Amino acid sequence: MTSENQKSPTLLVLAAGLGTRYGGLKQLEQIGPHGETLMDYSIYDAKQAGFTRVVFLIRQEMREQFEQQVGCKYRGILEIDYAYQDKKDLPLNFRCPSERERPWGTGHAVWAARDTLKGSSFAVINADDYYGAETFEALIKSFQADQLGAKNLFSMIGFRLSETLSDHGVVSRGICRESEGYLESVQEWTKIGGKPLIGLNSKGLEGKLNGSEIVSMNVWGFPFSVIDLLERELTNFLADLKESDLTSEFYLPAAIDAGIKSGKVRVRVFPASCLWMGVTYQADKANVVDKVNEMVGSGRYPSPLF
Repeated sequence: MTSENQKSPTLLVLAAGLGTRYGGLKQLEQIGPHGETLMDYSIYDAKQAGFTRVVFLIRQEMREQFEQQVGCKYRGILEIDYAYQDKKDLPLNFRCPSERERPWGTGHAVWAARDTLKGSSFAVINADDYYGAETFEALIKSFQADQLGAKNLFSMIGFRLSETLSDHGVVSRGICRESEGYLESVQEWTKIGGKPLIGLNSKGLEGKLNGSEIVSMNVWGFPFSVIDLLERELTNFLADLKESDLTSEFYLPAAIDAGIKSGKVRVRVFPASCLWMGVTYQADKANVVDKVNEMVGSGRYPSPLF
């Protein structure tokens, strides 16, 4: 096992999103009985599983509010750091168009944390999703496995598509194909929803889905060497981007898929064994609040959480 994997891995929490469909910063939305966010429950589960350091990837202008509502709760409990996603932070001599408003996407977000990660192995999660304790236990086990000391071996927790949909609108998901426990491809599909279930594939073409597909919900385990892959693929993405395109994003699954197709990386898929919850839309919140209250009532989580 490499020295990189001998210490506790870092948890990288992607929290820089704009929450366009939700209508606000859903990563800070109060869900639990004492105002806990979904992120709070993920961090609690991660700590119980063995993570000791958390890096929050946010936008610079969120820092004060984020520290007051989130970061301060963990001081003295976990090692806390911040990394920042800045549209102007790009490789080589690429420049961000002044008219662009959207962040560059999840692949860019992980790359943006490169200096704060300090060379350590790390797991990635979304701030606004609930993944369950078993997810973080599986991530820790993946880091502890001897074969995961190899720089080209990643891990992913896979969820069933039908269990990650919203009753209140369409969603985007990384649709996966696997074989014998390893990821063969992952493609970002958008506008997934309806009955029968349809969506737009990575080429923008409409396709049918059946709900049994394994999807990436952005739960990954990486050696630090993934940063090299992300920089290479981000550079390719920017080189191919039309000057008039102000909305396309560099998705993390697209970078991983490119790595797989090049034969340079392998990704072990660990099937999720617990419930996923998220708040894509405001109307999703009530159901999520009810489910969290049920778990608190059953004793799965203390209240208050910290």
